[in-house]
Amino acid sequence: MPSQESEPLYGGRRPGRVTVRDIAAAKTRGEKWPMLTAYDALTAGIFDEAGIPVLLVGDSAGNVVFGYDTTIPVTIDDLIPLTAGVVRGTKRSMVVADLPFGSYQASPAAALQASVRFMKEAGAHAVKLEGGMRVAHHVEELVAAGIPVMGHLGLTPQSVYAFGGFRVQGRGEDGQRLLHDAKALEAAGAFSVVLEGIPAPLAAKITASLRVPTIGIGAGPDCDAQVLVWQDMAGLSARSPKFAKRYADLAGVLRTAAAELASTGSEARSHIHEAAASYTAERKFEDVASDAYGYSEEEEESVRLKLEALGYL
Repeated sequence: MPSQESEPLYGGRRPGRVTVRDIAAAKTRGEKWPMLTAYDALTAGIFDEAGIPVLLVGDSAGNVVFGYDTTIPVTIDDLIPLTAGVVRGTKRSMVVADLPFGSYQASPAAALQASVRFMKEAGAHAVKLEGGMRVAHHVEELVAAGIPVMGHLGLTPQSVYAFGGFRVQGRGEDGQRLLHDAKALEAAGAFSVVLEGIPAPLAAKITASLRVPTIGIGAGPDCDAQVLVWQDMAGLSARSPKFAKRYADLAGVLRTAAAELASTGSEARSHIHEAAASYTAERKFEDVASDAYGYSEEEEESVRLKLEALGYL
């Protein structure tokens, strides 16, 4: 059986969950790896079988699951059932739960309380939070309590109003601040850092400066890993960021399937109505039910009552 150091992070087949040690070993080997979001057991299971080593139950659920314009309204109670479903639907992937806006900013104690809920109630294997120096003590407290933490810097969606919109971060002198923040997160014990919406050269510089892996999203190709919202990746989102490559047209597939279902359903309804209208006193109901539906004798009484309610009998 492959050792932890030799087992590839992406597509590995060693039994058991991916751990923070596996993530660290991939950085040491120079292995690049993918990460996706997931919000339910079914799609999470597919991604797990495909070998995706880390799945993030992101507060992006606010956009792609709940239909909000931002992630701000998302709550812990919204994300815990989603996280639990992803955990139940997977066998190997590490499942990371996003701490939503307002659940951790107040204090390290608030961050610990929120994280404990995700670990105990949903079975999450790690949590993610946004911010640099201002949350470094939060990260220290979580790690001290035995909770793995993924950091998040750059265009942090929970600060979208403070940024004045979804704008690239880290330009000019601000880049040095982000580098300092990244090092502060690493020193506090974060096992990885997401870099979102920053210039590619800055992301490359931060990646080279850290011992822990960086995970890029709109941050160029030089991060240790890349993450995408799965609906963007699969072509389901109506609008996707420019950097998000579409690997499928799932929206088109679903539209075609729904149209075919509607067409088939229309034909079936027409057939049923014709069969019901052909019922006469001279013809036994059992014949009509058998011809139109193929029901067993036990089900025919239920069918007769439904046809009566529709006015056909």
